[in-house]
Amino acid sequence: MEPSTRWPRMSGADEFGEIARLFRPLTHGAAGAFDLMDDAAVIPSRPGFDLVVTKDALVEGVHFPKGEAPDLVARKLLRVNLSDLAAKGAEPFGGFLAVAWPKAYGARDRARFAMGLSADLEAFGIDLLGGDTVSTEGPFVTSLTALGWVPEGRMIRRRGAQPGDRVAVSGTIGDGALGLSAVLGEIPDPEGQLASRYRLPFPRLDLREALRRFATASADVSDGLVADARHVAAASGVRITLDLDQIPLSGPAASWLEGQPDLIEALIRLATGGDDYEVVCTLRADAPKPAGLTIVGQVSEGEGLVTQIGGRVVDPGHGGWRHG
Repeated sequence: MEPSTRWPRMSGADEFGEIARLFRPLTHGAAGAFDLMDDAAVIPSRPGFDLVVTKDALVEGVHFPKGEAPDLVARKLLRVNLSDLAAKGAEPFGGFLAVAWPKAYGARDRARFAMGLSADLEAFGIDLLGGDTVSTEGPFVTSLTALGWVPEGRMIRRRGAQPGDRVAVSGTIGDGALGLSAVLGEIPDPEGQLASRYRLPFPRLDLREALRRFATASADVSDGLVADARHVAAASGVRITLDLDQIPLSGPAASWLEGQPDLIEALIRLATGGDDYEVVCTLRADAPKPAGLTIVGQVSEGEGLVTQIGGRVVDPGHGGWRHG
């Protein structure tokens, strides 16, 4: 993990020392990490497996509110990357970290970030293999490149859905969007469940084997169920119809929905809000529905995405988070 030479607050020796203190323990002794004392790492091969690589970044004020606790940012960073691996049917094993510390981040904040990352690396059995630290005049920015193994030729792509397949989604939908509103104080969240779902999504690594066996296409729900299902439809060259009144809801989300004056508008908000980090996938018509999945639509010939409520087509607008 190589420090920047443009660090205004500490000498190179001090920065190397901080990396050794904060991040070297996160390698868990992985041989290819070389104790973070080199400019690169070595990833060993695994016969019969493909290496799956994904990368997500978080920017303060864009992907999380300004002033968010550093340990929560670190944990969310890891989890959103693991969500991508989960949707591909991959088994995670390592990652490369990049952090741009703003001036306001002192030693305690940097240590707290490392502590949060350490807790989740340990919880998910993953090693830190390397990365980079720099300083910035702008907002706090961090990214992770996550690595995972999948049996050779078995990665589940967005492309692969076929007419006749069923569309399924894991967990519950809409908690991420409502959680952000709760964090911002826009809606009540007396038990803190919605805020927790937004801050600490849980990657669906538990579905790995089921997805490998039964899914024809898959994506993680980061931009919103509508947007990510649309990505699958476009990649597969098919039409996907989503029944928004069938999406699974948590208790807090269902309670929120009951209090909304416009059911259609509220369901569209839940299905387009993003930050759920569940999995949307397509299943063969003759495949059993794995536990933890809810059928929310179907695949047919054609193109694009159709959303309906009670059998009536509704317009979801742009459908979710748009990048740039």
